[in-house]
Amino acid sequence: MKKQIVFITILLIAVFSCCFLGCESTSASALGQVAGSIAGALGADEGTTRLVTGTITGMATFAEAKRAADALTPENEYYLGRAVAANITGTYRIYRNVALQSYLNKICNTIVINSPRPDIYKGYRVAVLDTNEINAFATPGGHIFVTRGLIACASNEDALAAVIAHEVAHIQLQHALTSIRNARYANAAVSGALAGITASTDSASVRELASIMEDSVNEVVTTLVVKGFSREQELEADATALSLLAAAGYQPSGIVEMLQVLRQRQQGGQGFGRTHPTPDVRITNVNRNLNRYTVNDTRSFRAKRFNDISR
Repeated sequence: MKKQIVFITILLIAVFSCCFLGCESTSASALGQVAGSIAGALGADEGTTRLVTGTITGMATFAEAKRAADALTPENEYYLGRAVAANITGTYRIYRNVALQSYLNKICNTIVINSPRPDIYKGYRVAVLDTNEINAFATPGGHIFVTRGLIACASNEDALAAVIAHEVAHIQLQHALTSIRNARYANAAVSGALAGITASTDSASVRELASIMEDSVNEVVTTLVVKGFSREQELEADATALSLLAAAGYQPSGIVEMLQVLRQRQQGGQGFGRTHPTPDVRITNVNRNLNRYTVNDTRSFRAKRFNDISR
């Protein structure tokens, strides 16, 4: 019984060191070896010693992986997003229409310059995908893709701005990175407990960060194109888009207008229907927050340029 208490004490000390102090001064494998050595010296059998060693190593690996993931810089986000964008454009062709692309980027710039996060590494940029599918995507690094099918659903610039504001919201709320971090933390804890790592903290973190950057490209593509963000994240992006639109002088009700059209046009199981909550759910959520914003109605000043570009 006394030995078990000692072993538990070892575990608690190591867990505290890893999770609260960050394991910055020693490697995960070193912590595991020290804990295992103490357990062995106290007379633990071989199986118990391995259990103590593996558990401590797993905790330390978890903390190291968390630090590596949290260390993603704006440059890291951009290059991760660029790799994701390359995967998307490998599936969908870019629609070569300079005037339309310029128009969409002007809308995007108007939104982000009035947003809480106007500057990101290499900025925000919008491209059109040459497909009738109704959809849009945004990568962590500021790449926004809107399909021709979705653009055709917009009846005015404010509705089109609502689409872009929703994607900007995903970027600024870092929804893709949140999904990556959660998955990587869990994987790191499990794999570390089973195998541990054999290098110093710094080199392990570098390798973990490289692994995150490599593996996360597929994770983000799967999230954007196949699974979609969580329901909570999509509704949060809609709520944030309302404030982004209002700050830029667009009518926040443009979101409702676009969602009403999507409800009529989208086919279940494809595009937005596959990766987003239903339009009815989103409209209900938006209407709860819509009355918070009062914006002068200047839509008539934007009607001509929208009609010219949408012909």
